[in-house]
Amino acid sequence: MISANNITYRVGKKALFEDVNIKFTEGNCYGVIGANGAGKSTFLKILSGALEPTSGDIAITPGQRLSVLEQDQSRYDEFSVLDTVIMGNKRLYDIRIEKDALYAKPDFSDEDGMKAAELESEFAQMDGWNAEPDAETLLNGLGIETELHGKQMSELKGSEKVKVLLAKALFGNPDILLLDEPTNHLDLSSIEWLEDFLINFDNTVIVVSHDRYFLNKVCTNIADIDYGKITLFAGNYDFWFESSQLIVRQQKEANRKKEEKIKELQEFIQRFSANASKSKQATSRKRALEKIELEDIKPSSRQYPYINFKPNREIGNDVLIVRDLSKTVHGVKVLDKISFILGRTDKVALVGPNELAKTTLMQIISGEMEPDEGDYKWGLTTTQSYFPKDNSREFQSEDTIVEWLRQYSPDKDTQFVRGYLGRMLFKGEDGTKKLNVLSGGERVRCMLSKMMVSGANVIILDEPTDHLDMEAISALNNGLIKFPGVIIFSSRDHQVVETTANRIMEIIDGKLIDRMSTYDEYLASDEEIKKRFTFTLSEADSKDN
Repeated sequence: MISANNITYRVGKKALFEDVNIKFTEGNCYGVIGANGAGKSTFLKILSGALEPTSGDIAITPGQRLSVLEQDQSRYDEFSVLDTVIMGNKRLYDIRIEKDALYAKPDFSDEDGMKAAELESEFAQMDGWNAEPDAETLLNGLGIETELHGKQMSELKGSEKVKVLLAKALFGNPDILLLDEPTNHLDLSSIEWLEDFLINFDNTVIVVSHDRYFLNKVCTNIADIDYGKITLFAGNYDFWFESSQLIVRQQKEANRKKEEKIKELQEFIQRFSANASKSKQATSRKRALEKIELEDIKPSSRQYPYINFKPNREIGNDVLIVRDLSKTVHGVKVLDKISFILGRTDKVALVGPNELAKTTLMQIISGEMEPDEGDYKWGLTTTQSYFPKDNSREFQSEDTIVEWLRQYSPDKDTQFVRGYLGRMLFKGEDGTKKLNVLSGGERVRCMLSKMMVSGANVIILDEPTDHLDMEAISALNNGLIKFPGVIIFSSRDHQVVETTANRIMEIIDGKLIDRMSTYDEYLASDEEIKKRFTFTLSEADSKDN
C-alpha cells in the first residue's frame, strides 16, 4: 500500500493541490486524470519520491518495491535491451552482477564461495533464473522483436526505447507500479497487450493516461485532480464522468432550491416586517434566511475546445482511386502494389504496428511524397486537408498564431481568425504567441484550426491525438464523428478509432488488408490477427515439423 498524507504542492503562490489524503491499496488500478497543468505528473513524482511536496508525506508499506516508468530515453544507452529490462528489479540485477564478478575472479577463495552461495540462494528466491525469459516475454508483448533483445539501447529508435522502459517498469512483479502516459508511442496492439497485463496484475497500479478506452479497461478507481484537490471515485473513467456530472447537477439543483427559498423568505420579510401582527414571523424568517448558505461551485480547470470540420462543398461519388502503389523507405518496401477505391461515405482507420507504412501512404496521397510505382487520382469534387505526424516545419518561424492562421483562412479578417482560435482555446493574448514557443498540444490545436478553416471535404490525419489532453481528444472524437466528408486517419486512441471508422485498413509486409467494419468487429472476426499477437513456441514447432 502507498498513501499520501496531507500532501500539498505549491508552484509559487499557486497550489496545484492541498491537504491530499489518499490510500492506494493492493489489487486496484487507479487512473489519475485532470486537465493539462493540473498536476498529474507532479503527483506521480511526489508518490515516487522524485519530488518533495510543499508539506505532507508519502508512506509505503515496509518491504514493498515501487517501480516507475522512466522518461529519460538515453539513460540506459550503454546497456543491452535485456539488461535494461532486468534493471527494473534493482536488487536482482545487482545480485546477478555481483555473483558473475565473483565467479570471474582468478583467485576464487572459500570466502568468495560462501558469498556466492548466499547470493545464489537469494537469486533463486527471487526467481532469478527466469529473469531473461520473463524480460523477453514482456519485450515481445510490447512489440520489441527478439533480434533486438541483445542490442545496445543506443541502437534503438525512440519509440522502441519507450517500450523497453515500459517493460523495465513492469518487470519482476513490483508491489507498486507508477505509470505516466504508458500508452504513448504504443500501437493499438501493444496497448491491448498492456491492458491485459494490467487487468491481470495483482498489486497496486497508479497510472496517468489520456486514453479513455484504456482507463475504462484497466481502472478500478479514478483519482481526479480538479478544483485544487484530488478526489477518489470508485469505478472506471465512464463511471467517474457520470458521477462527477451528477455531483455538479445535484449541487446546482440544491442551490436552485435554496435560491427559491431565499427569494420566498425575502419577499415575506419585505412584505410583513412593518406589520405588528406578523413581526414575530418576519423575525423568524430573518433567522432562517441567515442560516441558508449556497454551495460554492468552483469552476472546473477542464476546458473543451470546439472542433467542427465543415466542408465548403458536398463530396461526389468519385473520391480516390489508388492503383498498385509501391514505396521503399530506408531499404524496406513498406508499400507493395497497394490498390483501393474510396467512396463518399468512407471513414478509414489505418491500424497495425507498422507506423512507417501508414505514414508513407498518407504522405503519398496527400502529395507530400512520390510513390516508386503506381498512381492515385482524387475525384474532381474533393478537396483535401492533411495533418502530418511531424508538424515541426510549420512552427519554426516567429509569426504569431493569428498571423500564421490568417494565411490559410479564406476570410483574412483578424476577428474571424481569432474566432476560430478562440474555439481552440487560444483566447485573448494567446493569439499573439509566437509559433516557435508553442507546446506539442498547442501545435496540434493550431493544425486542427488550419484544417477547420480549409473547408476540405476529405481530411487525412496521422496520429492527431498525440499531445492532446483528454478533453481535446474527446472534442476531436466528436468532430470526426459528425464530419460529413471522407476521413483517412491513424490514432493510438482505441475509442477514437472504434467510434469514427467504418472501414479498417492494415498494411502487413507491404500488403493491404481492407475490411468494411468497425475496429472491434475487425479484431473479433480476423483469427489471423489474433494469431499474430498470440504466436506461441508450440505453433512454431508444429510449423517446423
